[in-house]
Amino acid sequence: MIRLYDNGFSPFARKVRIVLEHKGLAYEPVDGLLLANRDALAKINGRVEVPAIDHGGTVVVGSSDIVAYLERIKREPSVYPNDDDEWVRARAWERCADTAIDPILINLSYWSWAERPDAMPPSWLDAARADLEKVYVALERDLEGRSFVCGTPSIADIALFPHLTATRTFGLGHDPARHPRVHDWLKRLRAIPAFAADLERTRAFMSTFLTKHEHERRKIFWRGDRIEWVLAHGFHEWMHREIVEDRVLWPGLGVPGPR
Repeated sequence: MIRLYDNGFSPFARKVRIVLEHKGLAYEPVDGLLLANRDALAKINGRVEVPAIDHGGTVVVGSSDIVAYLERIKREPSVYPNDDDEWVRARAWERCADTAIDPILINLSYWSWAERPDAMPPSWLDAARADLEKVYVALERDLEGRSFVCGTPSIADIALFPHLTATRTFGLGHDPARHPRVHDWLKRLRAIPAFAADLERTRAFMSTFLTKHEHERRKIFWRGDRIEWVLAHGFHEWMHREIVEDRVLWPGLGVPGPR
């Protein structure tokens, strides 16, 4: 049995869950970000990040590495295209989801769930809107003549889905008139059982998240791409204040654990 340390809010954990269900692999989910479970998570992932899996003593951390591992243990149905060019394109979109879209939306989310003493900095939302529009334009281009980003359901669709279904929460959803292919693609994905189950889990998690007080909500966990987005858009003074006022959690050192 695969033990999955995940969290209902994490887009990376959601990506792994969709892959597990797409492949029909049985797993046991554990919310690794529950305060009560953080020590258990730290034992297998020194960065104290989700997702991570323990498969009979084989520990894999990081969503992309986990997906690659799942592909090794169960090749079909594959989440990587067979064609070389499509494989490269699928990985490029996964990377875009993980390193470009994630920072935009996660950084916006802090004012919806974290215990914040401040308001969102001016122009933060405008910067996010401008960046996401570039994503929509590129995705609309790549969906021309296709039902899915790389022809058949792949890691590209799986990685993008958790992020792009969250955009409406912030008033940053795509415009169906300007991006009709994106609109139809998301509708198509919602009809697939593994994707529909992901949305249902996320709704259920968020319905109680703010009332249970079982997760860290005062300090924000920062990682490289999210910091990069903040600094690249000129919010360095805000970031410095976060550090000075001790509202930051840093990842642990990602040294592999013992065999």
